[in-house]
Amino acid sequence: MNMTEKTTANHEKDNTQPQKDVSVPMFAVAPLKYQLIFWPLVVAGIAADLWTKSAIFNWLYNSGNSTYTVIEGFFRLVLAENDGAAFGIASGQRYLLTAISVIALILILLIFLFSRIKHKLMIVALAMFTAGICGNLYDRVFNDGHVRDFIDIVYWPQKHWPAFNVADSLLCIAMGLILISSFLTEMLDRKHDSQQK
Repeated sequence: MNMTEKTTANHEKDNTQPQKDVSVPMFAVAPLKYQLIFWPLVVAGIAADLWTKSAIFNWLYNSGNSTYTVIEGFFRLVLAENDGAAFGIASGQRYLLTAISVIALILILLIFLFSRIKHKLMIVALAMFTAGICGNLYDRVFNDGHVRDFIDIVYWPQKHWPAFNVADSLLCIAMGLILISSFLTEMLDRKHDSQQK
């Protein structure tokens, strides 16, 4: 076999080897356009939560009232503090709840930064989740383990939903958006698969 034949044979052999996709690094950080959505929403959510807690609590304390009716029989502002999780779960377990919040926060940031999410709705959901966790985590760390709640909703005559705050609202909205985003993603994937067949 001469040199030309060897070169041709090697070239053909190389072409049979699977080519690795090196266009996207394994741990690629979320692109700038998603960072510009995520971080401003996080900052705005945290600011809204902490400002409303401070403003409502100071106002009610200074007015000498513990409640203020906004919509009779439906919506009140109240002074309430919760040393547990939602619905009073794990009441008094300050350090456990703080640790869980920190772990959840780290996981969400890792998902946002390194999971290559492409849907803006999911980016918004993760931002709201982050803001909600940070808002309540601030209270657990700097308010002796008590989360400040002030929104009181009557969902049935004489039946009150447990008092909550802006951070709690952000967490609930985030969960809803995650479910919607997951559903839409599944639908788009199925549509794409059917078009490929």
